[in-house]
Amino acid sequence: MDREISADHRGTTILYIDDDEALGVLLRKNLARQGFTVVNAIDGKSGLARLEEGGIDVVALDHYLLGETGLDILPVIVEMPDHPPVVYVTGSADASIAVEALKRGADDYVTKSVSTDFVDLFVAALNQALERARLRREALAAQEAICQARDRAELLLREVNHRVANSLSLVASLVRMQASLIADPVAVSALQETQMRIHAIGNVHRHLYANDQVGTVDLDGYLKSLLDELQSSMRDEARPHDIVLTAEMLQLTTDKVISLGLVVSELVTNAFKYAYAQGTAGEIRVRVSRRDGYTIELLVEDDGTGFDPDAPVKGTGLGTKILNAMAATMGGDLAYDRNIAAGTRARMTFPV
Repeated sequence: MDREISADHRGTTILYIDDDEALGVLLRKNLARQGFTVVNAIDGKSGLARLEEGGIDVVALDHYLLGETGLDILPVIVEMPDHPPVVYVTGSADASIAVEALKRGADDYVTKSVSTDFVDLFVAALNQALERARLRREALAAQEAICQARDRAELLLREVNHRVANSLSLVASLVRMQASLIADPVAVSALQETQMRIHAIGNVHRHLYANDQVGTVDLDGYLKSLLDELQSSMRDEARPHDIVLTAEMLQLTTDKVISLGLVVSELVTNAFKYAYAQGTAGEIRVRVSRRDGYTIELLVEDDGTGFDPDAPVKGTGLGTKILNAMAATMGGDLAYDRNIAAGTRARMTFPV
């Protein structure tokens, strides 16, 4: 039996800090039979110095030392980086000392006595402390592996978003080049709208690449970038309109932001094209706010000629189909307010 125990503990070094040198010699002899190597220190200073040298697997710290107690030394030990586990040794019958030692970072404790069971209890406490330390190390290693895997996944996801954004920008550029080679104004308009839709999606991936969040987008920043791009591309002498954005600081998942971006792009594009007479400046207002803890409201409004949702659609009608499809995808409800004095107000609510 002794040989099996010895094999388990062979190479395990104990630092025993106690000013009772006779007990230290006794423990060293008894524990050596079980495979432990015991290093003695008679006070806190020499014990801490030995710890700094390294090579200690577990510390046994006595409560009563010359001019100090183990409770004075214990906090210094546990503040050391990657410190070994500590078994607190006390001869006091006062359980509060053991409790205080555990509160200050000891892994276990044993009550010192002259009985023959003391060595066995001491070894059991050492084994428990070593086992706890092993479990802590394994937990830290597993957590570190998880963090590294997460970091690699986030890096890969950012790279994917970067590549998707670049690819969509390339596609938008090809569409723009194609539009420049066509004389038919209807075809040119359709290609320009397609380009804007591509930009609306690509903008999401650019924000995902640039931000620290994974899978969520800051909605206010995304909408500002999207609307700046829309105004820059559509504002001219015939349509000198301004877009005004009011948006709460919200974070939404990628799929909802893509759908919302397409909805905003369609509504704002329609307002740019049809709300005001050519050459007349107008304002297009976009507002996004949280109505309650579970619902977000989007308003796109203007002060133009007004829009009758029951009238025949202008153009190809693709924009209306996209709006309805995106609203359905988001589980939202899109409608036009009919009780306004002038202009158009599109309102969509959708669950977070």
